Amino acid sequence: MPRTAKAPLDADEERVTHAHRLLVQLGAALVCQPFDPRTHDRLRRFLADDADDVLTSLEALRQRPEAELRRRISALAGHTLLPVGGSA
Repeated sequence: MPRTAKAPLDADEERVTHAHRLLVQLGAALVCQPFDPRTHDRLRRFLADDADDVLTSLEALRQRPEAELRRRISALAGHTLLPVGGSA
């Protein structure tokens, strides 16, 4: 998947993004083939090995102040967000 972001993701952003993509894939796999043992093994491995770190990263991202989040979004998107109530 090509990267379009102007700035690299930090460790927390990378961890949460990777987990999100994996869980969407696993969810789709469970819908298509609900009894596939490989899918269940991948999900169990994620829950056993990675879920705690992902939840810690997600909480760290949620704790960022709004101004920091706006700066980060601007850096990743390559443009500046208008303030709330601003005109387009």
